[in-house]
Amino acid sequence: MTSETPLELPPTLLDLSTYLLSRVGKTARGRLAERLAERGLRLWDMAVLASLADLGPQAQRDLGRRLGIDPSDLAKVADQLAAAGYVERARDQADRRRVSVSITAAGRALLAELDAQARVVQDEVLAPLDAGERRVLQSLLRRVHAGLGAPHGGL
Repeated sequence: MTSETPLELPPTLLDLSTYLLSRVGKTARGRLAERLAERGLRLWDMAVLASLADLGPQAQRDLGRRLGIDPSDLAKVADQLAAAGYVERARDQADRRRVSVSITAAGRALLAELDAQARVVQDEVLAPLDAGERRVLQSLLRRVHAGLGAPHGGL
């Protein structure tokens, strides 16, 4: 049985924070996506549930803009989540073109399970950092994220 030594990255790339963020993000996203896929779900599903749980019922159009999800893609996500009983969709009585989306009790329970899985992945990825370093990293990432402004390209 042979054991391959990981290939060293070029120092030029290791000196680029954006490159490292991309690599770490890709790994973390892949691990979380795998866990969600085991349940037949995607990152968009979790994002929609989290937005509805945290911010309350929303117009489908606003939800898509908030999360950076194309309206047609969001419609598919909302349809699938509604069919599974995780969200409810209702036409606005004042404007029949407007669809409001809200989370159900089953959706909240599912989100709690998904959040627990996401935190396991987070703990795996951030294992080299102690609790204080994790708090600093979270604070810095939130500042960088806030500086980016509106969502670009969704999840």
